[in-house]
Amino acid sequence: MTYLMESAQEVERLQAQASATSYSDRLRLTGLRPGDTALDVGCGPGVITSEMLDIVGPTGHVVGLEPQAEHLAAARALLEGHPNVSLLQGALPQTRQPSNHFDYIWCQYVFEYLGEQDSALAELVRLVKPGGRVVVADIDGVGLWNWPFPEDLQQESQKLLAALRAARFDLHAGRKLFHLFRKAGLEDVRVHISPFYVAAGAVDARLHEDWVIRFRTLRPLAEPYFGGPGPYDAFCQRFMALLDDADTLKYAMVLTTEGVKR
Repeated sequence: MTYLMESAQEVERLQAQASATSYSDRLRLTGLRPGDTALDVGCGPGVITSEMLDIVGPTGHVVGLEPQAEHLAAARALLEGHPNVSLLQGALPQTRQPSNHFDYIWCQYVFEYLGEQDSALAELVRLVKPGGRVVVADIDGVGLWNWPFPEDLQQESQKLLAALRAARFDLHAGRKLFHLFRKAGLEDVRVHISPFYVAAGAVDARLHEDWVIRFRTLRPLAEPYFGGPGPYDAFCQRFMALLDDADTLKYAMVLTTEGVKR
């Protein structure tokens, strides 16, 4: 797994992104219960892991798995003093966790980075108990759903998408999960759709800064597809102007897919 977004500001960006939304309703909706032994795969700085701990309570346990050392350090600082959490360094598709161990597995914004999504899901299925739930949440088309969206800017956006595809980043990972779950033999597969962001008018300060960091981090990857720094900067400026436009709608969706192991 190659994490494209790693930068000096990435921990802060992820903390702000996760803190902007409460996940407790979605966690409960998809089957997390008091007393569960749960796994948070790709836990990042631990914001969602903390919400999982609140739900499983003192009789449950949550394991947070994260490949990036800096993110794991932030999670440990956030969750220091919680007796029923374990934070470990690791990543899909080889987690080195025991088979048939977890009641519930949550994995968000990880499959978009994975070249072999089938093997990653197979690993999650291996880890969950029979009758337990696997839940994977991911994006679908971030940055593509805007209106009005000038045609020439749409065409320029395709250069960024080409750069992401070359790096094996899947901008449409969310829509593919249902089919993957069915192929993996999971039962009672359900899909929930929720906003990643909705901006009817200018985006707020957090989302504005989120996009600034995204464009800055992706620069080394994207510039060759635009023909150099000048054209890339021009594209970024136009896209940021679109985000800040009070007369445009911008939105993106997250698809959360859940299934039960036989």
